[in-house]
Amino acid sequence: MSQPAKPLTSAAALERLLAIMAQLRDPASGCEWDLAQSFATIAPYTIEEAYEVADAIERGDIPALKDELGDLLLQVVFHAQMAEELGLFDFTDVAAAISDKMEARHPHIFGDAPDLGQSREIRWEALKTEERATKGTSGAMDGVAHALPALLRAEKLQKRAARIGFDWPDREGPADKVREEMAELAAANGPDHQAEEAGDLLFAAVNLVRAYGIAPEDALRAANRKFERRFRAMEALAQASGTRFAELTLDQQEALWIDVKASEPGKSP
Repeated sequence: MSQPAKPLTSAAALERLLAIMAQLRDPASGCEWDLAQSFATIAPYTIEEAYEVADAIERGDIPALKDELGDLLLQVVFHAQMAEELGLFDFTDVAAAISDKMEARHPHIFGDAPDLGQSREIRWEALKTEERATKGTSGAMDGVAHALPALLRAEKLQKRAARIGFDWPDREGPADKVREEMAELAAANGPDHQAEEAGDLLFAAVNLVRAYGIAPEDALRAANRKFERRFRAMEALAQASGTRFAELTLDQQEALWIDVKASEPGKSP
């Protein structure tokens, strides 16, 4: 009787994945689709897989999280394989670089630096500032990725500005700015001007939410979930009464919205 295969070690499992990707990219016997890809064409998939990891975490789906983390790891391996083919770097370089970075960012754990009792954010930003200076970038806005979701990037830009003193001292300032931007949007002429003012309004709203110590991305995600839950409940109520929601008048739809909210004790409207 054959013995069951021993589970792979982490190193062996990673070597297997690296070998699979190398085979898929083999010019003679690889996959046509994989061979046709580049950093630019794979980047959207990388972003998508990161979101799917976040979605699995949000849903508390651990089996899905395992699968999605594998999909995300594949993206890293894919990029590293293409870089190796171009003679730029390989997966080992990627792993070594992040290991070096993590040790450098935790000198009180991996080195002899004393723990000064600072908050993680203060230590982290000081070290990242040193890294940016080493790379020849010293501006407060340097290093905020352009590919971030707009809401998250707005928050990061504002936090960078706040760290060097460019921030409202209280909540009234950003609240007044939101009202100002609402008025400017209402007065804007033409689609281009309206789009510009709409962006200013959203940026100001991020600043106001941040003034309350709330992560705007998290707050909007929660609002999206709440709206989706309530909308699905309205559709279910309409269907239970033998009517399609889309066929109801706006007043009837609004009545259902009120009923759904009333059925959620303790929930904010």
